[in-house]
Order: sequence, then structure tokens, then C-alpha cells
Amino acid sequence: MYKIIGADQKEYGPVTAEQLRQWIAEGRVHAQTQVQAEGGAEWKPLSAFPEFAAALSAKAAPPPQPPSLSAATADALAGEILARDYRIEIGSCLSRSWGLLTRHFWLMVGAGIVLGLIQSAIGLLAGVCMGGLYFLLLKLIRGERAEFGDAFAGFSLAFLQLFLAGLVSGILSGIGFLLCLLPGIYLAVAWIFAVPLVIDKKLDFWPAMELSRKVVNRHWWVVFGLLLVNLLVCLLGLAVCIVGVFIAQAVAYGALMYAYEDIFGAKPVSALKVAA
Repeated sequence: MYKIIGADQKEYGPVTAEQLRQWIAEGRVHAQTQVQAEGGAEWKPLSAFPEFAAALSAKAAPPPQPPSLSAATADALAGEILARDYRIEIGSCLSRSWGLLTRHFWLMVGAGIVLGLIQSAIGLLAGVCMGGLYFLLLKLIRGERAEFGDAFAGFSLAFLQLFLAGLVSGILSGIGFLLCLLPGIYLAVAWIFAVPLVIDKKLDFWPAMELSRKVVNRHWWVVFGLLLVNLLVCLLGLAVCIVGVFIAQAVAYGALMYAYEDIFGAKPVSALKVAA
């Protein structure tokens, strides 16, 4: 019998070895899932248990990528999400992100530092850099095999659309800030998921911005609250020490991607039929 720590950082079990093998096949657990054998006191990654090596090996092939979404399909996806509604729990997003960071500390912090330096040197690449970071975080969240090079996926998978998403949303939000503070804040929050939608759903920049805006509008204040808490976390990290801000940023970006996954991670049937 075994106990596991799920993606929500909660403890599950005890379950049998056969049940664990089924969960491996279903993608509910992966090589890095923390497992405790009955009678043992130590939590170890699932890959450390030889009895599950065959099941993990069979699951090693990368999962199929989600189909590319057209503008019409983006509208259908927005309709599906708004029809079923969604819920963002800020505390849960942060706690899950912290758990992710403890398992992938150097990967998350290192990628954030390198991409942050590139973005600081060439501000116009903000969307491309953030797209790569979000791509890496989503792979980690979904239990997929991830490596440092994934953080630069924005330069190869969707460079132009990520560049335009960052540039256009930045310019329009900036105009909103200059004309009146409130429109700028509204647009910055409404378009917060545009970049991950480009890299994850293969959308062009404008359908991604529109999809983000339509969906965020349903719970704009909650998304604003998450971003505000993320800002406070980063300020706290800066107050602690310079190194602390990089850790805080990793937690903040991870929390944002957990919120994204809670909203957009499901694959509504009708939307996928439109894309087929």
C-alpha cells in the first residue's frame, strides 16, 4: 500500500500498487509524484520505486498536444468556460505553486532569472520571454517532462504572435494608464492570460487577447486579487533580500499558471469538435 501527494499538495491513500499503475496510465501521477510506502517514513519520488518502472516507462512518450484553435474556436471555448463557470482560489494557487517550486527549485528560479535578464535588456521581447516561461511552468504543472530549454520555447514555437501579444497589449494598456488609470488597470488584468493562450492553445495574438478578456470579465475582481497578492509576494521577496525576489517571482508566476490551468486546462468537447 502507498500514499501519495497529489498535484493539489493534499495526501491521498493508502492505495494499492495496481491502483497507482492505473493512475500512471491515466496521467494522474508521474515520476516526480511524492510517494510513501506503507510502513516507511520517507517520501520519495515515484521513480525511486522499481516496481513502477515499467508503468512509468510506458507513459514516457510525450502526451499529444492540444489542437490549434482558430478565432471561431476561441469564441466557442469562451462560451464553454463561461457556461460552466470557473473558480479561482488564490490561496490554493499560491500553495500549489510553492509546492511546485520545492520540487523544481533551480529549474523555475533559474529560468526566471535568465528570461528576466533577456527581457530587461530587450523590453520588446517581453511577450516572447514570458511565453517561454509559462510554457515551462505549464509542463511542470501537468506532470510532463520539462527541461531548461523549454523556457525558450517562445523563440521557436510562436515568436511573432507572442511578440505581438506582448507589444499590443502593452501599448494599449499603457495608453489606458496615461489617459486614465482605471482603464489601464482593467486592460492589464483582462489580458493577463493572452500570452499563455498563444503559447498553449496556438492562438494568434488578437483572438488570445479577446478570449482572455471575455473569460476574465466573469471574475475580474478575483483575477485582480490574485495579481495584487502576487505583487505583494514579490515586494515581500524584495524586502527580504535580492535572492528572495527571484523566489517570490517564481511563486507568483506559478500561481498565475495554476489559475490559468484551473480556467483553461479543461478541453470542452464542443470546442475541440470545432477545431477538428
